[in-house]
Amino acid sequence: MQSIDISQNHNLEGQLPTFPLNSTLKVLSLCGTNFSGKLPESLGNVKFLTKLELSLCNFSRQIPSTITNLRNLVHLNLEFNNFSGLIPSFHRSGVPNLAYLNLQRNRLSGPVHSSIFTLPSLHTLLLGGNQLVGEIDEFPNASCSLMQYLDLNHNYLSGSIPKSIVQLPRLELLSIGYNSFGSMKLDMLSQLKNLRARDLSNAMMLTITDNKAKPKYIGDGYYHDSVTIVNKGNAIFYEKILNVFTCLDLSNNSFHGRIPEEIRDLISLKVLNLSQNSFCGQIPFGLENLKELESLDFSLNKLSGKIPPQLTSLTFLEALNLSYNQLEGIIPQSNQFFTFLNDSYQGNRILCGPPLTRNCDEVGVPLSPPEEDADSLIEGISDWKIVLIGYGCGLVIGLCIGYTVLNEMGNKCLDSFEGNGKRKRKTAR
Repeated sequence: MQSIDISQNHNLEGQLPTFPLNSTLKVLSLCGTNFSGKLPESLGNVKFLTKLELSLCNFSRQIPSTITNLRNLVHLNLEFNNFSGLIPSFHRSGVPNLAYLNLQRNRLSGPVHSSIFTLPSLHTLLLGGNQLVGEIDEFPNASCSLMQYLDLNHNYLSGSIPKSIVQLPRLELLSIGYNSFGSMKLDMLSQLKNLRARDLSNAMMLTITDNKAKPKYIGDGYYHDSVTIVNKGNAIFYEKILNVFTCLDLSNNSFHGRIPEEIRDLISLKVLNLSQNSFCGQIPFGLENLKELESLDFSLNKLSGKIPPQLTSLTFLEALNLSYNQLEGIIPQSNQFFTFLNDSYQGNRILCGPPLTRNCDEVGVPLSPPEEDADSLIEGISDWKIVLIGYGCGLVIGLCIGYTVLNEMGNKCLDSFEGNGKRKRKTAR
């Protein structure tokens, strides 16, 4: 028997049996079954195995190191299990034909060794949704030249994004959100312009292709994988990803400094999400070049200055989130900006104008002080706001607005009116 495919059979459970030394098995697919426990070390005996599909099961403990000795292995999928411990050391000498490696959504820990990027046939590496930590080392530029899809999101990775990852010549999708990447040996965003010169638009996205016929998806021909992207304010699960969908999502990391002006060159972007980082300085004016942009999220950063009015020229923009920054001044009032609600701007204490209820004279624009009058009753009481309705012929008629009126002021007012009354009565006589 060369193939065993009993996927989606929920009645199958228990541990896998030991594999014989001279097994001729080429395909083993148990996806969606209830097998559990530790994978047997004897998996390394299945020398002819090309495809091992064990996703959506209940396997646990550490992935056996013998799995890296399967020289004919092309496809390995262990997604959605409970594997823990370190990622096995995948060296090119052990699995030179490995093209698809999916270890997503387990409990794997420890670092991502650079040796995994030296696999000469690897086009897909999915490590998202684990507990991986530490920095990723640089690797030779000649390595991993076939890599198209790299997913590292939802881990605890830190440090710099290696230059060698950004410069992978065939990379179509790079997902690195929800980590702790911060300082960069190389300015990540400015390098995306070079990626685009290789028919790429960004760090989390895709090739722009001519799709006059039926839609094309990333991975057509050997897999259809999924990704979750925060698009238009919502976390959207994409089961298949169109090649014409272009997105840059660097959210939930520790990036800091100014947003590079080079971002203006990513003219095919539809989604731009830099939220929940520590970006500072002003919003780049060059964003007006991103005419295809539909969703822009810069929330939860430290951006300052005014919102560039040029952003109103982005007529495809459907979702905008600039909340919780340090922006100031008047919100632009034109085109798409008429459609955005308070949520787009909340948390900016000195931002003003519609749709916010905060008027711009409440955030630093001084009101004209009232003119002083020699006969004014408010002399020496600077905290009282008084509206003068009119005055003439020595008679001051005023409306005093305040929480209380001082007794002294009341007495002065009463004496003034009584004196005028007496003078009028004497004149009448």
